[in-house]
Formats: sequence, C-alpha cells, structure tokens
Amino acid sequence: MPKMKTNRAVAKRFKKTANGGLKSANAYTSHRFHGKTKKQRRQLRGLSMMDSTNVKRYKKMLNL
Repeated sequence: MPKMKTNRAVAKRFKKTANGGLKSANAYTSHRFHGKTKKQRRQLRGLSMMDSTNVKRYKKMLNL
C-alpha cells in the first residue's frame, strides 16, 4: 500500500498547534485597505484558528 500524499497547498497555508488545532493567516489582508477601518486592519494582522467544523477534513489532507 503506498503512502498517503500530503496536500501541499494545505501544508503551506496551515500549521498544527500543540493542542491539535490548525492556525492560519487571515484573508482580506493583501490590498484594498482604504475600504477597511483601522480596527479591521489591526485585527487581521495576527493568526486565526480554523473553525472546528473544518479541522477533521484538513487534518486528513495534512496526514495528521
């Protein structure tokens, strides 16, 4: 039986946390900032945790 391949697109975008969650950068951060408030821009800077409803599917893609 061959090994399962990791989905490389997913591997580049998400990192596993110590407790088994997945974190990633926020969307809407590359351009068109003039339409966003200072608060929105500030809150988009950090990383965010993936919603628990999607974690199982993405862990399968990452072979975790």
